[in-house]
Amino acid sequence: MLDDTSPNLRQYLNALRADGFCGDITDDQGGRLVGATDNSIYHMAPQAILFPQDAADVAKAATFADRFGIASTARGGGTGTNGQSLNDGVVIDMSRHMTGILSLDTDAGSVTVEPGVVLDQLNAYLKPHGYFFAPAVSTSSRATVGGMFATDASGKGSRIYGRTSDHVLAAEITLADGREVSVTTHGSLDGELGRLATAIRDDLDSHAAEIVRRFPVINRGLTGYNLDEARGGAGDLNLIKLLAGSEGTLALTTRLTLRITPIPKMRALTVLAYDNCVAALDHVPFLVKSDPAAIEFLDDKILALAAASPMWSEVESVLGQIGEADGFLFVEFTGDSDDEVRAGQDRLARILDQHHILVTAQVTTDVAAEMSALWEMRKRSVGLLAAVETNRIGLPFVEDAAVPPENLSAFVAEFGQLLDARGLTYGMFGHADVGCVHVRPMLNMRDPADRDQIRPISDAVSALCQKHGGLIWGEHGKGMRGEYVETYVGPDLYAVMRRIKAAFDPDNRLNPGKLVTAADSDLTVRKLDTVPMRGARDAQIDETAHADFDRAIACNGNGACHNWAPSDPMCPSYKVTRDKVQAPKGRASLFREWARLRSTSEDTALVEEALKDSLDTCLSCKSCTGQCPVRVDIPAMKSAFLHQFFKTRARPARDHVLRHVEGQLLTLRKLPRFANLVLGNALSRAVLNRGFGLVDIPRYSAVSAEQAVQDAGGRLVYPHAPPSNWGERPVLVVLDSFTGAFDTKVIAQSAALLVQLGFTVWAVPPVANGKARQVRGMMDGFQVQRDQTTSLLSQLGADDLPLISLEPAVTDLLNKDYDLGPRTALSLDRFLSDNLNDLPRLPADEVARFTLFTHCTEKTADPAAPRRWQSVFRHFGLTLNIADTGCCGMAGLFGHEAEHRDMSSQIFDLSWRAPLTSAGSTALVTGFSCRSQAGRFGDAKPAHPCAALLARLES
Repeated sequence: MLDDTSPNLRQYLNALRADGFCGDITDDQGGRLVGATDNSIYHMAPQAILFPQDAADVAKAATFADRFGIASTARGGGTGTNGQSLNDGVVIDMSRHMTGILSLDTDAGSVTVEPGVVLDQLNAYLKPHGYFFAPAVSTSSRATVGGMFATDASGKGSRIYGRTSDHVLAAEITLADGREVSVTTHGSLDGELGRLATAIRDDLDSHAAEIVRRFPVINRGLTGYNLDEARGGAGDLNLIKLLAGSEGTLALTTRLTLRITPIPKMRALTVLAYDNCVAALDHVPFLVKSDPAAIEFLDDKILALAAASPMWSEVESVLGQIGEADGFLFVEFTGDSDDEVRAGQDRLARILDQHHILVTAQVTTDVAAEMSALWEMRKRSVGLLAAVETNRIGLPFVEDAAVPPENLSAFVAEFGQLLDARGLTYGMFGHADVGCVHVRPMLNMRDPADRDQIRPISDAVSALCQKHGGLIWGEHGKGMRGEYVETYVGPDLYAVMRRIKAAFDPDNRLNPGKLVTAADSDLTVRKLDTVPMRGARDAQIDETAHADFDRAIACNGNGACHNWAPSDPMCPSYKVTRDKVQAPKGRASLFREWARLRSTSEDTALVEEALKDSLDTCLSCKSCTGQCPVRVDIPAMKSAFLHQFFKTRARPARDHVLRHVEGQLLTLRKLPRFANLVLGNALSRAVLNRGFGLVDIPRYSAVSAEQAVQDAGGRLVYPHAPPSNWGERPVLVVLDSFTGAFDTKVIAQSAALLVQLGFTVWAVPPVANGKARQVRGMMDGFQVQRDQTTSLLSQLGADDLPLISLEPAVTDLLNKDYDLGPRTALSLDRFLSDNLNDLPRLPADEVARFTLFTHCTEKTADPAAPRRWQSVFRHFGLTLNIADTGCCGMAGLFGHEAEHRDMSSQIFDLSWRAPLTSAGSTALVTGFSCRSQAGRFGDAKPAHPCAALLARLES
């Protein structure tokens, strides 16, 4: 349980509401728990979270905070690695509503946005105009531009493009007292702020020599109260440089005008492999002379973790060519012509020919899909280091140290020695060309001894950075590490910074305790090891609960589930609500607190209610299972929770129907006309809706699954009577209850396709799989059904036959939740792809073109599936394009629940409606749920891919 909120807070929130605050206000246990963490090791719950609609809301929030003595902290994507946006006052979250791209001026080369705009969202908007916002961060799918300004973020390509502050032309800000002002690189027209700026500029001028002496001349120099670059060349104060990186301690940003950059038209990427990391980093000062756009670094741990993840299929074509190596450099060249890129590669080749350092392998690609996949893998390094199946995971508390590139190899070697001496392993990746390599020590934060390592390691790394002319915070902001500021800048400049803080925020209302505190105030900067840590709370979870919910506890808060893109499958409930409680990270936070409270015998009621409400909107689509870098499996934990939850409560009437639904539909499918008449009339629909909360029940197929198989030339096989002779090239198709009852046309087409390709098709009549029971947490019933179906399959005695499953969700279920022994359930595309060399190749049909829509479970659990379908279609002379879609919104049971119908429709509209309409009759859809949703909300009747292949063979 969290502490009660202060009496002042009640007055503050009531005053806000009375004054017409238009946004959302959350002060419940669930919302506060979810807001208590970011991508750091810390846990600090706010008293409330505000989600302003606009700048006027922000001004109201600041005005009343000043009146009632409330501390305020701005928050964007929540991807901070050091608690930048964590505080125990009120959090003002800009990411839900303040997401507008307000204007674009290509003549001026600028765009104006609200702070909650996500970087990928902005670049998707700019791309058709030929521009992009140049600063890059690995969390671009959820990092907000406001957050990037707050930390003065930079990443890949910063040697060329610099930091965020180099691309901000103007900003609208709200001061601590609620005043709204505009600032630029040349000051402010606001009279009071202008006078304040003049005084600050005079203070800086009087310390000019000390600033030059203290501020390191490196790409990742001191930012946030940037005393060096804030001194404008015309004798004015560059308020943009002063505010950038100040992490909301000086003002709240409500609008930004940004400089945009033309997109390079061409690019190529070379991967270099080395015997060890030191060799790779030793090579960087030489390689930089080729003037690439970026040189990024990965170690062997990252590559090994990537190889064990679903993403490997997307990068294997390049990285699979490289043998054993321990260090890797990604060297990218960009330009507006092939000649420009080739010239860069030629410069690189000449340097490599000098053999300064042994390169064990090199691979170059200019294929857009391959380069995109490689950079995506690099982006996911953060999450991958938290995905290791051990108690210790890579943690980011000292990960963004930066030194001059020529010192990087020596720095990393000493860093490694420091960690080796403590018996710690670590992973490394980062921006080698600018001297910023992320080193993540692996610790178990549930262990007090490991938590006690945070302080000595941080102190040692800070000293090591100073020794090598660098900074402990070179990229991700300071957050809870503000205590080191004085160490770097010295007492005189630290006093200047405190005076600046006092000028903007004399009462320490804005993100208090971070970076610096106001001069003449008693507040001190937080110490990094006195802030509450997540691991200390997790340590209270008993071993049984830890085993049940270990993936929730493993969540490191990297926020990949907050992905902005509508076409990204994870997480549909978050995408339509922008409510982080309804995302895997939010649900994981509630799971771990529920497990903790149960372990300590505390009252779970409020958290349990919040968790139940959050899980009610989870589609159980399994996208998080495949896409989350830590593999947080919310559907599995949801089932475990509901299993426990309903041990002491009566289940709703619908659950009792669902417990027996597969048995019922397998019976009713034999009487399709009767079933459709009984279930399809108005009275029955009303009873199902009002009595059981079920809507849009699909119609039973007129042709039975068995008849469909036999009409296509296939044969049936039963457990009690397996054949003595399976025939030539036999395959075994396991028919599921969904297609077996409602979509037997797909069964007929699949069987006919396989028969025409020369296979002997044996089909098991539709069998129950227990999916509905699993989703609703009826684990005893699911296990019974699983064991029955597993026994049925084993009785066939066809262990050597390929086992094919037609429905993606069922294929995933069979492979992950069933024990099939050495066998794997194959999707149709995998089977065809595996046997492609033995299938007839047909000449190209220049006219026939199709568009593939994949099931979201399939897309995330088996990312190679779309490419396999493409290769199969190409083999048969057909062109297949891939629709870029996320979840369709059906997800089996979810879309048929009456209370979720509207959300299901909204999810469909996000990424399915437009491309489905555009594809028209060329649309091919792999999932039964998706085809049902396309008919329900898209007025379409798309076929399965096998239909197009069969038609091609028959033509």
